[in-house]
Amino acid sequence: MIIFKQQLHQLIKNKLHLAGLNQIHADTVADVLVHADAKGIHSHGAVRVEYYAERISKGGTNTTPNFVYTETGPCSAVFDGDNGAGHVAAKEAMERAIEMATQKGVAVVGVRRIGHSGALSYFVEQASQAGMIGISLCQSDPMVVPFGGSEVYYGTNPIAFSAPGVGDKHITFDMATTVQAWGKVLDARSRHAEIPDTWAVDKTGKPTTDPFAVKGLLPIAGPKGYGLMMMVDVLSGILLGLPFGKHVSSMYHDLTQGRELGQLHIVINPAYFTDATLFREHISQVMSELNDIKPAEGVEKVLYPGENSQIEERRTEQEGIEIVDEIYDYLISDSLFNHSYDNKNPFAS
Repeated sequence: MIIFKQQLHQLIKNKLHLAGLNQIHADTVADVLVHADAKGIHSHGAVRVEYYAERISKGGTNTTPNFVYTETGPCSAVFDGDNGAGHVAAKEAMERAIEMATQKGVAVVGVRRIGHSGALSYFVEQASQAGMIGISLCQSDPMVVPFGGSEVYYGTNPIAFSAPGVGDKHITFDMATTVQAWGKVLDARSRHAEIPDTWAVDKTGKPTTDPFAVKGLLPIAGPKGYGLMMMVDVLSGILLGLPFGKHVSSMYHDLTQGRELGQLHIVINPAYFTDATLFREHISQVMSELNDIKPAEGVEKVLYPGENSQIEERRTEQEGIEIVDEIYDYLISDSLFNHSYDNKNPFAS
């Protein structure tokens, strides 16, 4: 099914509002999900709506959160999300971080006690659109077999970065510290497609191509990804006094309870370190020089980080977004949720 951004946004907003979010919060969550689908990151788009609707309806997402922002130092703050929608809390916390970095050069804002916040690229691009460097780190529930281990401990623990070039250009990357994010497995399930055998293992610890057989994800680049996910867990969990490692709440265990997740935003104002205009010119120069590199055999063009998503976003503006028929049927239906997630194991179907 092909659908345009505005219609997809409205369908998602309607469903989330029906589940119990107010119009403003539902609008923000829809913004983040459509941002992902428009960039081709379907693992963090509309595929998540039914899960969010079930958690909201059952009380696991606080629909009337009391957000509390506390500055803890000259360039630091903590934003308590009161287990509201993670997308809303993370967006507002990034706005605060941008304000602080505008005035003081650097901002480090911990976002604590939130729900799942979606694609981190949305938040770091808030910073780059404001002329700043944005970095965001977020913990997640244990789904990853540590390097050399046979049981899960850490989550997919993503990292995102964005920096502004000239005009509205920016360079961005958003990556899980696993070979692929869990949402990629969910996307494969929704399409009834196989996954590469390098993504995950089954209950015996052996590589699997069946997305429904996944019982553990694999860290990217072995011990290097393992180290990165540890770093993310420390900075977005332990640093904020939150559950960490295998103690992070499961996405599916009990949808009546808040997730208590953590996220860390870091914003850097280039003007405090160099000439801001020159900085943006040099970022654009990097983009151009990467594009000009002679491509390897079988590759049409070298892309800078995030360019593929930007190309996809421009294409979907003209041609629409492809949504799996089952997801579209759910969005236009009267059904709110089908009890698909509550009290399931972390690798619920």
